Amino acid sequence: MSQFTNEDEALLQSMLRQLLQSVKEKITGAPSVECAEEILLHLEETDENFHNYEFVKYLRQYINNTLGSVIEEESEKCTSTQSQSEVSGYDTLVQHVTKKTRESKQYREMMHALKNVMMVVVESLVNKFEEDRMCKKELDSETKKKSQSYYGTDNYSDSDSSFNQSYTFMSQEQLQLLVEKLDPIQPKEVRQEALQTLCLAPPSDVLSSECWPNLRKHLTMSLSDPDEIFSEKILRFYAKTFSSSPFNMTREVYTSLAQHLEFYFLSGEYSLRISSGLDVSNAEVTRILKKVRLLNEYQKEAPSSWIRYPEKYMEEIVESTLSLLSVKHDPNHPASSDFLSPIYFLALLDIKAVWFKKWTHAHYSRTVILRLLEKKYKSLINAAVQQCLDYFEFCKAAVCKTSRVNDFPQQHSNNEQKFFYTGSELQYIYFVHSLCLLGRLLIYKQGRNLFPVQLKNKKDCVSLTDLLVLFTQLIYYSPSYSKEALAARTDNYSPASLVMEILQVFCDQTGCATDCLYTDVVMDALLDPLQSLLNGTEVFINCLETTLIDIADILARIAAAEDGLSVLLYGGNKNSAKENSPTAVHIIVQFTKKLLHDDISLLSGSELLQVVKGAFIFVCRQMYRTCEGLQMLIPYGLHESIGEAWKKASLLSERVPTPVTGADSTSSISLDSKNVVLWEETLLDALLNFSATPKGLFLLHSTGAMSDCVSFMFNSLSKKHQANEHEEFDNGVIVAQMATTPTAAVALQSSGFIKTFVAKLWALLECGKDDVRITQPKSTPVDPIDQSCQKSFLCLINLLTYPAVFELLSEQDIPNKPMYSHREVPTDIINIIDRIIILNSEAKIHSLFNYEQSHVFGLRDFIVDSLSVERNHVLVRINLIGGPQERILPSRTLDKGSDPYPWPMFSSFPLPKCYLAEVPRKADFKQDKVLDKLMSILQSPGGQSEWAEICRRQFCKIMKTRPDTISGPILAELIEKFVLHLSESRSNCYFSMGRYEATDADVKKENLSSVQQLGIEMTVRYGKHLNLLKEHAENELCFVLMNCEQFLKQQQRAVVSSLRCLQGHYPGYDWFASSVFLIMSGDGEKTLTFLQQFSHLLVSAFLWIPRLHMSVHLPIATVESGIHPVYFCSAHYIEMLLKAELPLVFSAFHMSGFTPSQICLQWITQCFWNYMDWSEICHYIATCIFLGPDYQVYMCISVFRHLQQDILRHTEAQDLQVFLKEEALHGFRVTDYLEYMESLELIYRPMLLKDMRNIRVQNT
Repeated sequence: MSQFTNEDEALLQSMLRQLLQSVKEKITGAPSVECAEEILLHLEETDENFHNYEFVKYLRQYINNTLGSVIEEESEKCTSTQSQSEVSGYDTLVQHVTKKTRESKQYREMMHALKNVMMVVVESLVNKFEEDRMCKKELDSETKKKSQSYYGTDNYSDSDSSFNQSYTFMSQEQLQLLVEKLDPIQPKEVRQEALQTLCLAPPSDVLSSECWPNLRKHLTMSLSDPDEIFSEKILRFYAKTFSSSPFNMTREVYTSLAQHLEFYFLSGEYSLRISSGLDVSNAEVTRILKKVRLLNEYQKEAPSSWIRYPEKYMEEIVESTLSLLSVKHDPNHPASSDFLSPIYFLALLDIKAVWFKKWTHAHYSRTVILRLLEKKYKSLINAAVQQCLDYFEFCKAAVCKTSRVNDFPQQHSNNEQKFFYTGSELQYIYFVHSLCLLGRLLIYKQGRNLFPVQLKNKKDCVSLTDLLVLFTQLIYYSPSYSKEALAARTDNYSPASLVMEILQVFCDQTGCATDCLYTDVVMDALLDPLQSLLNGTEVFINCLETTLIDIADILARIAAAEDGLSVLLYGGNKNSAKENSPTAVHIIVQFTKKLLHDDISLLSGSELLQVVKGAFIFVCRQMYRTCEGLQMLIPYGLHESIGEAWKKASLLSERVPTPVTGADSTSSISLDSKNVVLWEETLLDALLNFSATPKGLFLLHSTGAMSDCVSFMFNSLSKKHQANEHEEFDNGVIVAQMATTPTAAVALQSSGFIKTFVAKLWALLECGKDDVRITQPKSTPVDPIDQSCQKSFLCLINLLTYPAVFELLSEQDIPNKPMYSHREVPTDIINIIDRIIILNSEAKIHSLFNYEQSHVFGLRDFIVDSLSVERNHVLVRINLIGGPQERILPSRTLDKGSDPYPWPMFSSFPLPKCYLAEVPRKADFKQDKVLDKLMSILQSPGGQSEWAEICRRQFCKIMKTRPDTISGPILAELIEKFVLHLSESRSNCYFSMGRYEATDADVKKENLSSVQQLGIEMTVRYGKHLNLLKEHAENELCFVLMNCEQFLKQQQRAVVSSLRCLQGHYPGYDWFASSVFLIMSGDGEKTLTFLQQFSHLLVSAFLWIPRLHMSVHLPIATVESGIHPVYFCSAHYIEMLLKAELPLVFSAFHMSGFTPSQICLQWITQCFWNYMDWSEICHYIATCIFLGPDYQVYMCISVFRHLQQDILRHTEAQDLQVFLKEEALHGFRVTDYLEYMESLELIYRPMLLKDMRNIRVQNT
């Protein structure tokens, strides 16, 4: 069927007419022709009856008859070739058949015939439509004389769509006749009749006609007609046009109305003055307001469509608006300042300048508006700034006179003022509009570039900073409102609330905050009330408590941003900072301490005092939860002040009575009790956030609130069913920090946190998530652990640091029960180990629902392998010591091919040799002049300070040119002589002690702890593998470790503590002493002598971890905390420098809920064993000894720099903890980063060494 008969054409015409009638409502509701076309194009998607239309059925049958055979033929071809992989899959098959069908001859012929017949059908329909229109026109002309001239007085700006009106279609000749009749020179009756006819015509026809320009001119002039009904008819026509015509047409109507208003305000007819007030019930005022309202409603709607049209259309609207709003009297006119300009009327209708917000939202329109403001209409900005200045001066004068709230212009609040605005109220409304407009303007860079502005009555220009200072001062001098007045308001237009909205938006915009807020002048303005209260000077503030809460809110938002925090800590310009001018942080923390000590007399007895305290504590919290912020706050002892306040609040909360059923919950006693509990929780939350940094956690311990803070955190998390991402990151960091110290780990256990976590973990492993829908059976034998289990595993890794493991698991036996119930849920870590890791009995295996899944989880985070392969990897890893090039670990995956797993299983000693990497032979080093020079300097030391510095320079030269020479006997000799000479100088000796005589060398290994015995075995095995030790080395190492224990015991104090790590000897293994033992090639006497001399130096406190265990050299509080200086000093500065030097890495840790301090403590405690090759471990130790203890920090920063890309990649993969704890530092060489470490030394050494030397001081 390729040709159509006359009968077909008639049938198609009938069916198409039926289709159009069925969708008539959808089409007539469209605002433009383009929209109507879109509706028809997407009719199948929107009309549920689409496939029931006769026209659609006819077309479907026609296509089927024409192309059915083609489609079948192509389908058969595809099916026959499917086995040859030419076409596979349903989607691909459909696409292929469709493509071939559209390329066929039949398809082209069908489309050609269909197009021809539809052109005929559509043309017939159009002709029929014209005939119907002419008939209707004749009928309308007969009934027109009978029609009434009354038009409803409904709100014209809310008129219905023009498609819902009764229209009379007109020809160009008729429209031209109407234009002539609407000429203002025509009699009134003629014009009224013409206007009535015009209102019946479709606005789109009128606007698109050739005579529209003349008609527009007549309508603009007629808007000023004294006949109110006549002018309102024109407004109704304008309203119809706005609601039913496209933007390219309505712009001309808008500009017509704007020009009319501009001419009117400049004419002699207009005489309204600000001082006389404004009666909105007055007929003239009502007419103006109606016109301005119509403009304003269009202003709010236009931005949604103008982007689809040429920019010049939008520019016409913008310019006509700005031109209107810039209207003012001649400056020489005596009433110039009292002129009630158009912008006052716009402010009345749109007080918060929503129109300007919408116009500047998109870059497309914002660029045009700001360009016009800069080039032609800057007077608008000047006037807005002047209005804000005038209002501020008024408020300031009123506050200084101790004026009451009624003296301030406010919103009308009673019926008498409902239809009348006084002059001061008009000024206030314009002030609000100006403030909102300026607040929006300053968000954008181009808007800020409009400043400074020059005001007529002001000698100096008003800069951007001046304006921001003005905004902040408006907060202070804002009128206060009673509680009843505030409660009754749905929209608060007080200056303080408006300025707060603006400043809060600024804080969220990085560029805006930098230009507007992060300056010393603005900071001084914000802090002025605080400074006055601290100095005891008179404060002219209308509502002190509310003002202080607002200031704290802005300061907290500033502190939450990196650049803002920097401004608070160091000032807006670090280079020009003055010593006698304290930065914001000092003022804030001093003021907060005074608040906590109730030392602000003006706030004494205030109902809002605790709210003010909490607000400023939160500001401080935003600072001290960062390492750099905490450094600035430490001298003030804020943690002590908060701790004291918490103890007082805790005593009060204990007296709070238990709630009784039926009691009046609104009683004053109940409210006071709630306030006490809330205040205690606020203080606990503040103390808890100290634990976000290593040193902050140490300070938290000193307050005695550790257990209460952890319990508070656990209870808060239990109440929240879902935390946002930011809270999750913060909580993860806090838990990771706490798990690194024994005291906090015990608190996590006693609070129930670990018990709850273990129960949730067990539920995930054994029961699975309730909301997981199983769509297919799991593969056999094991699937990788799903995302929820992996997340739990990472949390478990964060918890299981060595300090935490020792406190929670030492002296505990594996339960090994003869029977386990399926309902028996583990309650602590030891139970988890028993149930899913040490599966050494049938009872344990049979007690698991998901044996493979749970056991694999116990061995590792996720797997791609069977249990035996994973178990083999774990056993080899824990039994073999070595860096990345010193040991070979078996794969965790199966290879493809005939031998999928070539690695031998390790089930009994000795370890298969294939896992031991070959140790390169020692190279024969040639004579080196730099090394010889260093040796000669060490042989004959001169002045201590100069000598030590010369040695360091020579050491750096060797490290950069011949690093391989610093190893073996040469390294041993270098550090021996260097340490010997330093220890003989009193100025270089940080620790003093008596002499120690070594015990008999015949030491039994059995006298050492099991941990030490295991460590000795591993050390000797590693030393022999490296060809550094010979036979009987085990006895020598035992001799060293036993004497080290005795030697250090002489410098330990007796401590009464429940912590297991403080019950006697150092709880871990001495990896540093073992490293020195290997450097000395297994010579016990030389090792012990070196360690005794080395123990005098400050660097020993940070390299040799057992050196300060329960040491008399530390304050008793530090010892009792069980927190080592490496954590609260070295690790603290590692985090601080990491944030400054490698911000992406620092953010990656935070996003992972992990801390740099935890992994660094692990690296440092075990002297990088298993992470670095032996040569790099030697260089690490030598570098710290020669160059100083601060190089320990720089070394860790260098490692993070080396791993940056890996860290970012594993953060994205959500396995950062696993990567850092398991993977060796591949490719890292100390010498490659020595210059980088030297650059860090130049910046940070004074601060680091000062703090390292202060470890003997209480609460460092």
